[in-house]
Amino acid sequence: MQTKPQDMIDVIPVEQAQTLDGLFRERVQRSPENVAYRYFNAITEQWASYTWSEMNHFVSCWQAALGQETLVRGDRVAVMMRNCPEWVMFEQAALGLGLVVVPLYTDDRAENAAYILQHSGAKVLLLENLKQWNELLALPAEIKQQTDGLQRIAILHSAELGSTGNDTKDPRVIPVHDWLLPVQAGDVQHLNEDARSLATIVYTSGTSGPPKGVMLSHHNILTNAHASLEVIAISQQDLLLSFLPLSHTFERTSGYYLAMMAGATTAYNRAISELQQDFLIIRPTLMFSVPRIFERINSGIQAKLADGPAFARWLFNFAVDVGCSRFEHQQGRGAWNPKHLLWPILKRLVADKVLNKLGGRLLYVISGGAELSPSVSRTFIGLGLSLLQGYGMTESSPVVSVNRPDDNIPASVGRTIPGVEVKLGEQDALLIRGPNVMLGYWNNPEATKQIISSDGWLNSGDIARIDDQGHIFITGRLKEIVVLSTGEKIPPADMESAIKRDSLFEQVMIVGEARSFLSVLVVCNAGAKEKFMARYGFDHALNQEGQKNRVEEVLLDRVTRQTSGFPGYARIRRVAVIDEPWTVENGLLTPTQKLKRGKVMEKYREVIDQFYIGR
Repeated sequence: MQTKPQDMIDVIPVEQAQTLDGLFRERVQRSPENVAYRYFNAITEQWASYTWSEMNHFVSCWQAALGQETLVRGDRVAVMMRNCPEWVMFEQAALGLGLVVVPLYTDDRAENAAYILQHSGAKVLLLENLKQWNELLALPAEIKQQTDGLQRIAILHSAELGSTGNDTKDPRVIPVHDWLLPVQAGDVQHLNEDARSLATIVYTSGTSGPPKGVMLSHHNILTNAHASLEVIAISQQDLLLSFLPLSHTFERTSGYYLAMMAGATTAYNRAISELQQDFLIIRPTLMFSVPRIFERINSGIQAKLADGPAFARWLFNFAVDVGCSRFEHQQGRGAWNPKHLLWPILKRLVADKVLNKLGGRLLYVISGGAELSPSVSRTFIGLGLSLLQGYGMTESSPVVSVNRPDDNIPASVGRTIPGVEVKLGEQDALLIRGPNVMLGYWNNPEATKQIISSDGWLNSGDIARIDDQGHIFITGRLKEIVVLSTGEKIPPADMESAIKRDSLFEQVMIVGEARSFLSVLVVCNAGAKEKFMARYGFDHALNQEGQKNRVEEVLLDRVTRQTSGFPGYARIRRVAVIDEPWTVENGLLTPTQKLKRGKVMEKYREVIDQFYIGR
């Protein structure tokens, strides 16, 4: 654990907060004039901030607006906005009234949003802009009617509605400005004192079938945030850059409640396209991230090195090697080496140039949401970044385990946080029990029974092993195992991660269920693809008939090099290039960027069948 000044550590106990809105109340009382949030004001085109006291005032205004809507405790209200202070204002106002918050992904498909609104029974919907409402209105009538239960739709950025009134002719739709204008703000109410009552319904991505609503209580989330703070020290000095969507439970618990519990400042990234510049402006000390961010940074580094002089590649690789050796020594797993004496020079020549692009102040980064490639992890750890991989799921609020700064095994997802138990069940499935385990699935008792045992063990669906010290290693996914016609079972995730070590490949999916061998579909990185085509003299699309065999031969060689360490029966024998990236918009990715394998297989069934004709 990293040392922090004791006078800057001010963690609010779970017992004192009681509820999530109680946590906000306590933070306002403890540090009213500290900066709570930084954000980019699009009107002034300047970065601005709110103190905790200012946030409290705005929460009272939002609460008064919600009070006009004849809502009662337990009613559901939904929010579909990018990360911003208003997201927090709306939620805190709702929680203080005993309402249940349903977050929606801003980039989710309109039909998914309509389903969630109907299934949750949401009565109020807060949208970022009118475009989102128009997309819901454009749905077929039988789907659009799922929004009929809404009694109020408030639009944050409402220039399209006019300054006074609603041009959509729907009396339910109102600009937030007009919604808040007539209210008289008073003291913020905190009606709900039952820590185990329902606080939020978070709909899982749904890689197959409709999404399920995960019911999380105030106690679930508070205990999870507090336990995380026992292993990752955060103080009022810390500055967090928030860019994962708040609709993602990882960001909501870690980048919102955990930061509030510790009194840290949160700065909201303008957009993913602005992330690199925001790193330089905000200069965060802490970040919660998904592996994809580091995969993209690493791909950019490797592409630049490939185009540069051989000495630059050698120096970079040497610096990473020395850095990793130092890291293993510091962790107590490796011997001291005289090469470590070179680190101050290598740090200045190599490591600092990379880490300064992340602001130069990061104390540590916690990666979760998906597996972090060992090669990517090795690169950043070798450069001196304290990169800690963790594990969790929405149903566990979400954190289950995380590596510690002084006990960091990059190939593992660490040991459990305090209060959480794990064990292996049938087929080595990872089972989880603790105060963070969800209340169940909303209006779906059968699905709840299938995933939570009578004695409280949550079945993660992930295959794992646990070493003697309690470190958890995720080795596969029960529902994503490819079973060949030979009977061999192959978890595809590890092979897909290995293939993506080659910067040419942006997206990868292994196929071969009930077939005699494995094949792979790949989407190429746009920049690397152009260089690849030029290098081999390909002058058409990579799936052009005239050069298809040659392309497959070259790509298969690159795939084979990345997967050479896997068993012989896992050899990949065919590869096809897919021109269209897999996205949320075309229905092939979930909002949390998980691959919908069934949908991909359905869309490219003919391509896959071609792999096995005559085989």
